[in-house]
Amino acid sequence: MQNPDRPEGNGAVATAVTAWALLGGALLLAVVLMNVASVLGTLVGWPVPGDFEMTEMGVAIAAFSFLPYCQLTRSNVTADIFTQRAGPRMLASLSLLGSLIALLFALLMLWRMYDGMLDQKTYDYETSILQIPVWLAYVPVLASLALLAVAALTTLAQDVRRLSNGGLHD
Repeated sequence: MQNPDRPEGNGAVATAVTAWALLGGALLLAVVLMNVASVLGTLVGWPVPGDFEMTEMGVAIAAFSFLPYCQLTRSNVTADIFTQRAGPRMLASLSLLGSLIALLFALLMLWRMYDGMLDQKTYDYETSILQIPVWLAYVPVLASLALLAVAALTTLAQDVRRLSNGGLHD
């Protein structure tokens, strides 16, 4: 039986997804600390230049880094009130549908975000204060979406096995 506190899936995928989410958490913590430093610095006359730009990029990157972990641990928002009386086969079918939608979403977003990154790079967009090339923020977002696709494939394979077992867990 799977440990409920650990992500489902093979060891390499679970390890990569967990490590990526932890890096996202560390980035979010760094953003918070930078904001604290900026507020305190403003009080004493030493503001942090470009704090808004770094916050904007950091929070976006961190948010995307959590998506693969949420998929692999099946921690996405669900409306259980509609399925509380459904049988195991129906629940397995809905879970499979959810994994398939997550995979399609990840692939669609990967494609569109890649095109967006190329546009940002082509037109040399930069942040106004720190002059950071905006396309650089897309790189970890694309990695997150690729990991989301892998996590969705992993949960999809689990759901197919579960459905073939009549909806019962492995």
